Amino acid sequence: MANEVILLDTWASMFGMRARIALAEKSVKYEYKEEDLRNKSPLLLQMNPIHNKIPVLIHNGKSICESAIIVQYIDEVWNDKASFMPSDPYERAQARFWVDYSDKKVYDTWKKMWLSKGEEYEEGKMELISIFKTLEGALSDKLFYGGDTFGFLDIGLIPFYSWFYAFETYGNFKMETECPKLMAWTKRCMEKDSVSKSLPDQKKVYDFVVSIKKALGLD
Repeated sequence: MANEVILLDTWASMFGMRARIALAEKSVKYEYKEEDLRNKSPLLLQMNPIHNKIPVLIHNGKSICESAIIVQYIDEVWNDKASFMPSDPYERAQARFWVDYSDKKVYDTWKKMWLSKGEEYEEGKMELISIFKTLEGALSDKLFYGGDTFGFLDIGLIPFYSWFYAFETYGNFKMETECPKLMAWTKRCMEKDSVSKSLPDQKKVYDFVVSIKKALGLD
């Protein structure tokens, strides 16, 4: 059966990048459709009627939503290559836990820092640094979160790297200083074509963030 694969996404999405990396890791050919989130396409509204959000993977006319679920779906369907998931059930559970942790913490805390001033800004900044320190602790001394191999949790976390310059600039801190082991991990990940070709330039992401803030009249 022929595979028709479409990804509805927007270039700066740290969540959409997960799907792009996973598809690249499995060498899956797909059609990329860039979405304007201020003017969402009828296809996006049709394929994700519950949340109306990207990313959405469309496989042979059926939609799969939510980035972590999309990555797991890709792993299970295109199973002719090594699995993203650890073989041990406990390790699989841990990988899912940390992706869920990052989903619940990173973006909302970044917004808190980005869109606030004074005490709330400082709280957001310290919380964001603390989150990445926690994620660095989960990495420990391993090469990748998957141990010696790049896997599910690595795919889940490395897209945040493309936003690090924006985090650092608005937060007035340096990831290299705060989380040196995490930064060493990002460099190992970026040596993979599936990652380096899927992540946009950090300065381009920063310019995008600045333009949004101006559009909101907050700069």
